[in-house]
Amino acid sequence: MKGDTIIGNDVWIGNAVTIMPGVIIGDGAIIGTNALVTSDVAPYTIVGGNPAKLIRRRFDEETTQFLLQLAWWNWPIEQITKNLQSIVHGDLSALRALRNSDY
Repeated sequence: MKGDTIIGNDVWIGNAVTIMPGVIIGDGAIIGTNALVTSDVAPYTIVGGNPAKLIRRRFDEETTQFLLQLAWWNWPIEQITKNLQSIVHGDLSALRALRNSDY
């Protein structure tokens, strides 16, 4: 056995994806339909194919680091609900403003 398969937060996994044992899927990753994931997937990247390969990064490195630090999925449900529109629409300016407030 190669260890546990770990799937991060806010990950989208397409239909008929196979993820091999021991693979780590980073937060915010997207895995395309029918992909065979044999190695770790970095946060906020898009992968696809057989075997899965990087298609592109969803954001630049600065934005990726900001989103990982923000970790909205760890907020209390009340804060998520209050800021749901900014999260769902990916309003980075609104999310950056939240970082300096109490959500």
